[in-house]
Formats: sequence, C-alpha cells, structure tokens
Amino acid sequence: MSLTDAQPDVPAWRLLLGYVRPHRWALLAGALLALATGATGLVLPLVARGLIDDLSHDRPIGRALLGMAALVVTNAAVGATGSYVLRRTAESVVLGARRTLSSYLLRLRIPAVDRSEPGDLMSRITSDTTLLREVTTDSLVGIGTGGLTLVATVVMMGLVDVVLLGVTLAVILCAGTVLGVIVPRINRASKQAQDAVGLMGAALERTLGALRTVKASGAEHREEAAVHAAAEESWRQSVRAAKWSAAAGNTAGLAMQIAFITVLAVGGARVATGAVDVGTLVAFLLYVFYLMSPIQQVVGAVTQYQTGAAALARIQEAMRLPAEPVALPAPLPSPGAEPASLAFDDVRFRYADDLPYVHHGVTFAVPARGMTAFVGPSGAGKTTVFSLIERFYDPEAGVITVDGRELDRWDLPRLRSAIGYVEQDAPVLSGSLRDNLLLGNPRADETDVVRVLKTTRLDGLVARLPRGLDTLVGHRGTKLSGGERQRVAIARALLRRPRLLLLDEATSQLDAVNEAALRDTVSDVARTTTVLVVAHRLSTVTMADRIVVMDAGRVRAVGTHRELVAADPLYAELAATQFLATAG
Repeated sequence: MSLTDAQPDVPAWRLLLGYVRPHRWALLAGALLALATGATGLVLPLVARGLIDDLSHDRPIGRALLGMAALVVTNAAVGATGSYVLRRTAESVVLGARRTLSSYLLRLRIPAVDRSEPGDLMSRITSDTTLLREVTTDSLVGIGTGGLTLVATVVMMGLVDVVLLGVTLAVILCAGTVLGVIVPRINRASKQAQDAVGLMGAALERTLGALRTVKASGAEHREEAAVHAAAEESWRQSVRAAKWSAAAGNTAGLAMQIAFITVLAVGGARVATGAVDVGTLVAFLLYVFYLMSPIQQVVGAVTQYQTGAAALARIQEAMRLPAEPVALPAPLPSPGAEPASLAFDDVRFRYADDLPYVHHGVTFAVPARGMTAFVGPSGAGKTTVFSLIERFYDPEAGVITVDGRELDRWDLPRLRSAIGYVEQDAPVLSGSLRDNLLLGNPRADETDVVRVLKTTRLDGLVARLPRGLDTLVGHRGTKLSGGERQRVAIARALLRRPRLLLLDEATSQLDAVNEAALRDTVSDVARTTTVLVVAHRLSTVTMADRIVVMDAGRVRAVGTHRELVAADPLYAELAATQFLATAG
C-alpha cells in the first residue's frame, strides 16, 4: 500500500496494515507460533487436574509428571521461536516504514521544506517509526493471539464450571468499562509526547546547524533553555501517557486478583456443598491465573496501539506534504550536446500567499550559448530566477520556457539533468571530497575528474590533502575554506556537462588569482554552454554577452556593459559604486 495519497481520515489501523502487508506471512507464522504456545499452556491445568485425581486415588503419577514436563519444555521452545519471528518481522516493518518515509521526504517540494522544521521531519523517520516495532508485535499480534487465547481460555473455563465462569466474566466486564475511559487518554498523551519530541529535534537541529553563530553571539544559555524546555515538555507528556498506561495495566491486574478471590470464595462454597470436587476448583483457579496473561496481553495491545496510532498520525502528516512525482533518474547530456535556450514571459511569483511578490512580471530571453549576467540591488529577485528555472518553485503567473518548451511540460529529472547549479552558499556535504565532486555525476571517469580539478584550480588542494580525493571534508565542508567550497561546487556542476549552467555568486569568496582563473574557465564554458551568472563584481559582468538589470522584481534593462552604462542610470550607479572591480 502506498501512503503517498493517504487522506486525513484514514484510520491508523489501515495505515499500519499497509506497512505490515509485505510481511504478512512472516507475521502469520509468528502469530501461529504464539497461538501454539498458548494452546500448550491451556492443556496444563487439565494435566494438573488429572495429576490431582491420580494422587487422590493412589494411582501412579510418573506419566502425568512427564507429560507436564514435556508440555513446559515445548511451551518454552515454541514461545522463544515465535518471539524471535515476531521481533524480526517488527524490525522489517520499521525498516519498510523508514524507507518509504525517507524516500518521500527526499522528494518533498521546496515550499514544503521551507514550511517544515528539519529536526521534526527527522524525528518522524527515527522516533516515530521506531514505535511501529512495538505496535506491530504488541498490537496486531497481541490483539489477535491474546484475543484468541482469551476466548479459548474462557471456553475451557466454561467446560470446567459455568457458575464460576459467570463470576469471572462479571469482574472482567467491570474492568473493561474502566479501561474504555482510560484508553482514549493514552492516545492523546502519546500524540502530544511525540509532537514534543519533534519540537525538541527541531530546536536541537536549529542550534547545531548554526553552532558557531550561537557561540559567537554568546547565546548558548538561551538556546540551551529552548532545547531543555522542549525536552521537558516531551517528558511531561510521556509521563502523562505512562500514567494512563499504568492505570490500564493495573486495572487489568486488579480485576484478575478480584476474580481469583471471588472464584476462591464461591468455588470453596461449591466444594463444601459437593457441587464440584477439589480437582475442578484447582483446575479453574489455574485457568484464572492463566487468564491473566491473555487479558494483560490484550490490554497492553490496546494501550500500545494508542501510542502507535499517534506515531502513525505524525508519519501520515509527513506523507501528506506536497512532493514531486516519483521518476527515474534521467541521463546527463552527452558530450557536445546543444546548449539550452531560456525565456521568461511576464512571470509573477511570491514565496507564500502572505508574503509580497518577488517577481512582478519578469520578462527576458536568453539564446542558446554565451554568458548572461544578472545584476541589481539585493532583493531584486535574481536568485529567484534560478530557483524558478530549477522548478524548486512554480510561478503564479507567466510562462518560463527552456528550448521553447514550457517548464511544467518537462519531465523534472530530464530538466534538472540538463542544468548545472552552483548555489550562493555553495553547500558541501559530509563525506569525502570525491563523494562531493561525483554527487551530480557518479559515473564520471578519472580523466574528467582530473580535468575539472585543474580547471577549478583544486588540483593543488588535492595534492596537499593527506588522502587526496578520499579525504573527509567534515560536516558541511568545515575542513575547507569558503573559496575551496565554492570551487568544489563549481567542479561538481561542470562534471555534469550541463547544457545550462547557473552560477549564483559562485566566485564571491575567491581571491583575485583564483577568481580570474575561474572567470576564464566560465568564458570557455560559455562557448559551448548557456551560462547564467548572478554577480556583483564588475570584472565578471563586463565579460558577459548580455546583462539583465533587475530592480524590485522587474527587469529594467537588457544590454551589454557599454550600452547599459550609457542608457540605464541604476546600472551606471552600480558600476560606479557597488562592483568591486573596475572596467578594463
């Protein structure tokens, strides 16, 4: 069952069955073994009654003792095997849920990620899916096997003595009424406890993700207080759920103790009157003892299900976030592939309904091949152009075309396979330098890697590293400088052989020597590829074939450096005051 299309009103038990269905035969085998364990246990009181009868009539008891010993050993062996099968199946259910949820979260649309806390999403994969382990064995199997064992025990008790059975059922019915009040409270407390765990994960991820900033700002104690507050809220809700779970368990235990005392009193009276013999009373009392296990199993299954239902609700919430369609990876462009053309036609866009528009009718055209630079004040909408090209977001109005085809008619993997994108902050992932370079093209051969390393002037860095390309770069590339991270991001993009290369402030942290070398590299790439650059350095802008000047979400002018200096006052001002270099 795929949960990607799950609706808000889908019951938790149906969601659980969806995860369990691939493992139904293993679960059935475990359940049958659990039932076999219960069946062998049900025979013990009858053997015990026969043993007492043999003692009463001075008959040999060796055979009865051997039978009881065999039953005990068989019960233990079958029970251990069944427990292993069920636990293994439960772990497989957790694995399947984690695979499904992690795959779905990796396909989330960027707006959904913007509105979510990464720490909370991670807790749904780790903490919430873990709860499925218990709910699979304790709830599904517990209700099934415990319920069947309970019914079988009641039937056997009825065969032994109907009057004593009526006394026992009356006590159990009273306990069931109390449990009906307690169980819904467990569900609410469990859901709030899991929500609090998600908030704690979000608070911790927020702090660890910017730990240097937190330390530099002297804000450790404030952030510590926020994490502790979330942890304490999780503790409060978990204790609340534990309180109601304990009440449910003790209610069941108390009911069985009352049932035992009542049966002992009523049964003793019946023995005194000769209605039943002592062996029958002993057998019935053994069944009362035996009844405690399936009742506690069923009560535990119901309470555990409430916790699992809360976790399933959180998993379902994540699975309802907007996601991109499932699609196979598209092949990268072949060497020598034609560069892509691009056009924006009256594009309007804002990041959320409650935020102002970033683009107010942006229109421009970029022919295949060559370099186009985007300039303008901060907040003009330059980076948003790249986000729209990658279809991280969709415009509210207007049309964007690549190669004359509207973006929404492109298969997403095929569109993105044609694009190389270097983000403004040039993120580097944990792992080795080689892993980062091959992230966009894992099949790149060593010749291409060496060529790109020389092009981006990373060959010297690789030579200095203790393990070369296999050196670990640390969390988010902390072992690399800002300029080195930018060059890694550029090399990663070039290895994809893109038909359209997007560079967002890709050289902002480079020194003059490396910046000049990469500028020459970009010029070479622009001869065979369409290159779009967001830049604040005049040295980069003046080499562009065309410059798009943006201001307040609109395109003011398009032209060459010389044309715009003469024709557009804003560009002339930027060229004179904002760019870091002078025209050559």
